Formats: sequence, C-alpha cells, structure tokens
Amino acid sequence: MTSSSTPTMLPPLGETLKTHGLLAKKSLGQHFLLDPSVCHRIAGLGAPLKGRHVVEIGPGPGGLTRALLESDAATVTAVEIDERAWPILDELAAHYPGRLNIVKQDALAVNAAALVPAPRQIIANLPYNVGTPMLINWLRQAGEWERLVLMFQAEVAERICAAPGTSHYGRLAVLSQWCADCHIGMELPPGAFTPPPKVNSAVAVLVPHVQQPSPQLFKAMERVTAAAFGQRRKMLRSSLKSLGGITLLEEAGIEGNRRAETLTVAEFARLAALEATKR
Repeated sequence: MTSSSTPTMLPPLGETLKTHGLLAKKSLGQHFLLDPSVCHRIAGLGAPLKGRHVVEIGPGPGGLTRALLESDAATVTAVEIDERAWPILDELAAHYPGRLNIVKQDALAVNAAALVPAPRQIIANLPYNVGTPMLINWLRQAGEWERLVLMFQAEVAERICAAPGTSHYGRLAVLSQWCADCHIGMELPPGAFTPPPKVNSAVAVLVPHVQQPSPQLFKAMERVTAAAFGQRRKMLRSSLKSLGGITLLEEAGIEGNRRAETLTVAEFARLAALEATKR
C-alpha cells in the first residue's frame, strides 16, 4: 500500500546515488539493493506490518526503506553509521513526515529493541561483515521481537536454518533455532546488488518463540555451544571437558562418544540447563 502522505514522486534510486555520489564501501560491508521489486519482496516477508514498528539496520541509500515506508508499517526506524547516506535518508524522511526516524549511530552499539515500541520487527539487508554478531545480540533479547527478516550471505543464512547432521549445522543454528522458528524466505544472486558481492545472498526469517531463555541460561548455552563446536571433530566427552565432560553428558543422558553436529537443539538445551545450575 502506497502512503498517501508522499507529496511528490521520489527520484529513482540510481539517480539519487548519482546526485549524492554515494558508492558502496567495502570496509562497511555494503552492497546496495536498488531494485524496487526485490525490496518489496523482502518487506513482504514481514507481513502483516500494519501497526508494527520496523527497525532497519544499514539502510544505505534507502531502497528497502522506501519499500517499508510504502507498506502498512506504523513507523520505520533506520540505523545508519555511514554519514554519506544521511542526507539521502533525511530527504526520504521529509517525504514521509512522522513515519521515518533516523538513528545516526553504529548499530552494534545500539539497543535496537529500545528504539521502538512493541510490536516490533527488524527487517534489514545487513552489512555482511557484522551480520552474525548483530544476530547474536538480537537473539539475547529475542522475546522483544515479533519477527526478524535478515539478509545475509547465503552460507550464513544456511547456517542459521541448518538441521543436525548437516555440514552447515553449528553454533549459530543451535542458538537461532533454540530461540526462534527459522527458515529461508528468499535467495538472491550477486547481480541483485550494487556492487555485486562474490557470493549468493539469502533472507533468513526468524519468528521468536513465546517462551525465551533467561539471560543466565542464554549465557550457559553460549558456553556449551562454544566448547562443543570449538572442537567439533572431537567427541563431546573431550570438547566439553572444561564444562564437566562425561559427568555433564551423563546427567543430560547423552553419550560421550557423540560429536556436536549430531546433537539436536533439545539435547543442547538439556546441557545448557545443567551448565546454568553450576554457575
């Protein structure tokens, strides 16, 4: 749905980039999405957006931002560290008075959930060099979010959604699937971006569970998964030695000769619950 508050037609994104001389910075992990149809498809993965407050990380020239503003979202809050993009976003905000808020800070240093009221979502084409640590931060407060719609390198999205026993299954899959239902919403080739990255990209959609772990339990899961997958070729009785090894495994009803990639999320949850009681 196009907002009736837009006073004039916005110029095409390509024209906006030329006007402001904005080129993607490799140091910031930037790959811009300029195709309106692709941006609207990504925004649609958050539907329904009516009444929702959306946080976007790294909007750059605002391609996805435009699609979000053209949706039924109540507000859009864009977090952008690149000061070169600020004038473009300021112009976009002027076209949608009261609907676009711009936070000119480093997203890694921002408590995203504190920026907007509930119900809230994150919908973003994440900078590739910081996407994973951002996701871990948001998982620590997953109960604050209705949905996370996040563009990653395809391999990272696969790691989020991977099943036990597969090559991509690891710490990121366990933490993500422990806190949320996860699936890949769409895949994109390099040519969809400006400049094209060297790898394919994919959007991971995470819908947090109603019940979330306490901060203490989440920290315990981080310790368990870090130890287990830090030495993933070793049997768990060896890789988890610093956390109690065979004793911890016996208490959880898990055989010590298994390896980390064979455990289900539920089995890791048992280990984390036991680990949490020891601290």
